[in-house]
Amino acid sequence: MATVGTEQGARRRRGTGARVLVAALLAAGLAAGCTVSQAPGDDGRGSPRQSSATPRETTPSEPESGPETSPVLAVKIDNAFPARPQTGLDAADVVYAEQVEGGLSRLLAVYATRLPESVGPVRSAREADLELLRQFDRPVLAFSGAQGKLLPLIDRAPLEAVTPESEPDAFVRRPGRFAPHNLYLRPDRLMKEPPGAASLTTGFHQGPAPAGGRTDDEVTVRFPAARFTFTWSGARDGWLVSMDGTPALTPEGERLAPPTVVVQHVGVRRSRFGDFLGNNTPYTETVGSGKATVLRGGQAYEARWSRPTAADGTSFTTGDGEEVNVAPGQVWVVYAKTP
Repeated sequence: MATVGTEQGARRRRGTGARVLVAALLAAGLAAGCTVSQAPGDDGRGSPRQSSATPRETTPSEPESGPETSPVLAVKIDNAFPARPQTGLDAADVVYAEQVEGGLSRLLAVYATRLPESVGPVRSAREADLELLRQFDRPVLAFSGAQGKLLPLIDRAPLEAVTPESEPDAFVRRPGRFAPHNLYLRPDRLMKEPPGAASLTTGFHQGPAPAGGRTDDEVTVRFPAARFTFTWSGARDGWLVSMDGTPALTPEGERLAPPTVVVQHVGVRRSRFGDFLGNNTPYTETVGSGKATVLRGGQAYEARWSRPTAADGTSFTTGDGEEVNVAPGQVWVVYAKTP
């Protein structure tokens, strides 16, 4: 069993597909937008802002070069104990686990090949999300509120922001849960169909495992006030996820079991922002290079990660320069703070 310390980071090659401009966006105008503020009960200090988000279709425009692509859907998901079990995590192509205030964790789920009926609970965005999402071509980011001084940066970022204020019909409050752990997104009210695998420009490549792995059936990644444990299951052909010592389940009671888990060691520093309690928000540096461990098939592969610019995806190579592929299926990336 391996244990590592943690925080955030990931990196990937940006797709060259054309940006999608929806008829509703053209009618509204990016500059006009909608008023957006923090959703009631969220932990971000929301304030009114202008959003360019409107309901959209996923039919792509004619690309300048390369395959046609549509924007991926990225959703900020609560990972506090009252938010579990989360909905829609099992349908994500990639799940990023990052550290937030107080040493706790939050998830960013990215959807390209499947759109679940519901995703949530949805929570607030962080500054590091903007750098992480630059690897995609104008992604749709669904979140609920943000620290007030961060909102102008979200406005200027190359993404489409979707909040309960900008798209009220796309969000629902679920009975039986208390705020802020009861807000859920309905992806079908934003997109008619999944954008497709070509939009998933993470830099990850599926293929055979490299040589030189070591047998490791359980790995734990620790944040200051949270932890993730991944236990290999041959029966599931995946890594059973536990969070803070509790099995991570779907609402139907099935264990989450991604075929590939990446523990990526990154720099984590103080950001310019904080929460309403005065806690500073950690900033995960996902551009650069460093060490990583790729888990697949009950084996651990030591690797180097590289993401030269924010527009790139993240590549993983062995010491000999061989590419470390991921297995087909979902990938979890957990950001561990470099010692």
